[in-house]
Amino acid sequence: MNIFVAYVSVFVLAAIPLFEAYGVIPVATIAGLSVLPVMVLGVVGNIATVLLVIVFINQIKNWRKKRKGNNDEKTSKRSVRAQKLWGKYGLPGLAMLGPLVVGSHLTALMSITFGGTKRKTFYWMTASIITWGFVFTILILLGIDFLGLEERGFINYFDIEQ
Repeated sequence: MNIFVAYVSVFVLAAIPLFEAYGVIPVATIAGLSVLPVMVLGVVGNIATVLLVIVFINQIKNWRKKRKGNNDEKTSKRSVRAQKLWGKYGLPGLAMLGPLVVGSHLTALMSITFGGTKRKTFYWMTASIITWGFVFTILILLGIDFLGLEERGFINYFDIEQ
């Protein structure tokens, strides 16, 4: 396995809504990859796809309407949580807390749906992803240091030329 492939995987996985940057950063760090490139690639990958959601929001809304039809079924639990955050804290609160509750991509979608502008949503979502990426990086580093796992990344068991 090439180290380049490992870092590209970090970028790609962070871009996938299910994984997010704050999920990929700890896993890649525990795996033994260098912390700074993992954090930067994870955050950039996550921001890139959130930007795509924001830019193509109208197409995404139209696609969802066609997929669900015109039925106004009950709203999901995620939507209800996002609406509560929006009502209580506005765009900054939803952007900063939403990624932990519903994920950054859905948070961006909800922020614009609830009335945020694309520009402000992008700024707040970028700040949120960078903040949570940094927080989770610090937490994983403190955990690795506390547990004494500095040289135990499972990627170290493979023959990787750096």
